[in-house]
Amino acid sequence: MRQFFKFTFASMLGFLLAGLFLFFILAGIVAGIASSGQQEVQVSANSILHLDFKAPILDRAPQDPFANFDPVSFSNPQSLGVNDYRELLAAAAEDDNISGIFLDLSSIQADGVIRSSIREALIDFKSSGKFIYAFSEGYTQSTYMMASVADSIFMVPTGDMLFNGLSSNPVFIKNMLEKLDVEVKLFRVGKYKSAGETFIREDLSAENRYQISSFLNSLNEQMLSELSASIAMPVDSLRSIANELRIRKATDAVDLGMIHRLCFRDEVLDLLMAETDAPSLKKLALLSAGDYNASRPKQTDFSEKQRIAVIYATGEINQGEGDEQTIGSDRLAAAIRAARLDKDVKAIVLRINSPGGSALASDIIWRETVLAKAEKPLVVSMGNLAASGGYYIAAAADSIFAAPNTLTGSIGVFGLIPNMAGFFKNKIGITFDAVNTGPYADILNGLRPMTADEEQIVQGMIDRIYDEFTQVVADGRGLPKDSVHALAQGRVYTGTQALAVGLVDALGDLNDAVACAARLAELDSYRIKELPEQEDKFELLMKSLMNTRTTAVERELGPLYQQYKQAKQLLEGDRFQARMEFEHPL
Repeated sequence: MRQFFKFTFASMLGFLLAGLFLFFILAGIVAGIASSGQQEVQVSANSILHLDFKAPILDRAPQDPFANFDPVSFSNPQSLGVNDYRELLAAAAEDDNISGIFLDLSSIQADGVIRSSIREALIDFKSSGKFIYAFSEGYTQSTYMMASVADSIFMVPTGDMLFNGLSSNPVFIKNMLEKLDVEVKLFRVGKYKSAGETFIREDLSAENRYQISSFLNSLNEQMLSELSASIAMPVDSLRSIANELRIRKATDAVDLGMIHRLCFRDEVLDLLMAETDAPSLKKLALLSAGDYNASRPKQTDFSEKQRIAVIYATGEINQGEGDEQTIGSDRLAAAIRAARLDKDVKAIVLRINSPGGSALASDIIWRETVLAKAEKPLVVSMGNLAASGGYYIAAAADSIFAAPNTLTGSIGVFGLIPNMAGFFKNKIGITFDAVNTGPYADILNGLRPMTADEEQIVQGMIDRIYDEFTQVVADGRGLPKDSVHALAQGRVYTGTQALAVGLVDALGDLNDAVACAARLAELDSYRIKELPEQEDKFELLMKSLMNTRTTAVERELGPLYQQYKQAKQLLEGDRFQARMEFEHPL
């Protein structure tokens, strides 16, 4: 027994010491990263701003010090928010020490609206007369859109450039469910409300095909128009190049005038040396976005008490707390309430980037927007997606801004009720019985077929939610309810289309929405207060370490993982959803 206690105590002590050792190593790594980010950066003459976009770009830069940590390369590229990029590009245009920009476009991890915002900032930078060089081993349409603003566009001689138009490829799992003996009943209002069709169809309905074609063509025309303005090529010529797939090898892109020169990275660096009179490659002053951002003095006036609250609503809408990637009704409602009750906050801007989600959670958030609007100006800025529940929480605003390529609308509701009895019995040998206190006690348990009466009851619930949704939009937009119904029925619009039909008030970005809020509040000066409060850095670090495996799986499966997450949410989340199914094609 004595030996048992001896070895047990020794093991416990060893475990404790190992844990303390790992903790101090981890603390050292965190401290090292934190201190490295605080080192003073000197911007020398003839510096080149090197934008490689290795870290994801979000509306709001994450606080997580390990958000982009790669355990294989041990790299940890710094994340900046879209406004950080806009501000540093504006500063670089005025900075005599910055000679130009090297756009290193192997990839850019950002949604379409964020890319457009940075692209506009690059166009503004060009007005300073400084150069922009763009380089990539190969171009996708997304990376070429960024490159198109450059004075010179370079690509590796053996690289590929894909310029072939836009496509949407919805997934349908009806046949798989049938093989698993799973039956799904879809209840919906709106002929375009297609989010549940993935469970009951093998292909697109006529209405869904029409709406996808409509918004894809709108996005495509927007893309071609912007490209035409940047590279001085007619829209019809660009459309012909895409439709005929005329770029099939690198030299085709050069012959068509879309790439200026085929060369390797070392040759581009030689050109940059010549532009800045650098005597050697070691003397070539390439300055990363993170370092340049750190070098700029922050000019926040802490004496200014008047504030505009910018509240970020990002991800699917669910009940509960949520986090940095999902909208929880409790957390977001509390943030809007806090801004309403804060006497120093004179106006509120709600930045929405969401496909929607729980109808109930959307309604809870909407209620807080109504209360806020009654006391101070409320302006909405739509990001990449602000659809279905994402539009629901926007509807009460004094003014709504969308980007031209925002996807919005999708004013409709659906519900999914699965019958899993066949799967459990026929596939894994499990059966169920029931004892109920009334005929409807197990109406939504998903373990038996629904009766015709129950189906009518559920459809009535969906109809009621849709009626409330359209009334919310009618009240918020000052439109007759019949007119809203004609625009609604689940149809998705681009920002440009939504402006034409009156679902948004103006095209613009977050900065335009903030400027509008300032005008409505009659503010000449103000500070920005960002909400909700971001999570503690140490808590985020722990989550990052715990989620490493999930992130790896998500990266490997790509779009399939997103389809899995969406199907899981639809079948396990709230029964009634105000949600759009589409991923943004840009």
